[in-house]
Amino acid sequence: MSQRFSQELLEANRATWDEAINHRFVTELFEGTIDDAVMAGYLDQDYRFFEAFLQLLGAAITTADRLDARLRYASFAGEMVNSEDTYFQRAFDALGVTDELRASTPDTPSAGGFVDLMREAASSQNYSAVVAVLMVTECLYRDWAARAPENHPESFVHHEWITLHDNPDFLSFATFLEQEADRSGAQDAETAHDFFRRAVELELGFFNDTYKYPLKGIHA
Repeated sequence: MSQRFSQELLEANRATWDEAINHRFVTELFEGTIDDAVMAGYLDQDYRFFEAFLQLLGAAITTADRLDARLRYASFAGEMVNSEDTYFQRAFDALGVTDELRASTPDTPSAGGFVDLMREAASSQNYSAVVAVLMVTECLYRDWAARAPENHPESFVHHEWITLHDNPDFLSFATFLEQEADRSGAQDAETAHDFFRRAVELELGFFNDTYKYPLKGIHA
């Protein structure tokens, strides 16, 4: 049996993928021991993906070649607005992250790079590129969240970030993306591999930058 294309993408980047899902950030998230300034910086930078991510989902809707896929992307976009955006606002309040502080804090190198990559994939109008980036953003988070112990940390800032990426709806969407990669990604394999590789490298860089650039000035 030939290897699924989604698995081919993953295996080509296995070392970087595994380094990301086993990162220090993930371990400390599970333990609830992340310094507040580190967690605040992580969430501040991650929230900057929101607009570009919605743009990427919009590109998926317009470039997908089947109605059922388009509807799936549209549904997930609505879920993002309703659940994840609400979590960010509550977490910022809990950690003392003000709008003024966020506005005065520059993008980290990896965050800026990821926004650029999402917009590049979206503007390409290439479904293989779009699916490759989406598969990284969702399936890599599914894989680290799957390692979480049964007893989650007490703070909602930590445990809800885990459960947002380890619940039936999220897991189903991640599987859907793998199936879309299998179905259509090989149509432009070179492009898919390029965008997938860059996205995985940026995910690892994002975890690394979390410790290089903690958010200073919070008042939790």
